[in-house]
Amino acid sequence: QVQLVESGGGLVQAGGSLRLSCAAPVSIFMVNDMGWYRQAPGKQRELVAEIISGGGTNYADSVKGRFTISRDNAKRTVDLQMNSLKLEDTAVYYCNFKAGRNNFEYWGQGTQVTVSS
Repeated sequence: QVQLVESGGGLVQAGGSLRLSCAAPVSIFMVNDMGWYRQAPGKQRELVAEIISGGGTNYADSVKGRFTISRDNAKRTVDLQMNSLKLEDTAVYYCNFKAGRNNFEYWGQGTQVTVSS
């Protein structure tokens, strides 16, 4: 199973910033949508932000105005800039790519983001 490679998680104080990055291996062809999901303890995985192949974006209401998603098609990467972090942003963040004609989904292994008071 091909996995995406994530980086950038860690521990940060409330109000601080982190930047997550995710790269797709060259074996994944025709990447369409890219996104970030998160899962907090005891909760379901939820969409944080996504960016479609044309560049349009969609954000969860809880992160609008604080998080920014961007992609580099040449480098096959997607980044998530997270500012003004809150305690409730603490979760494992997963990168997600949809690729090919059937939008097959690929996932990263997850990176922990912990926001402390």
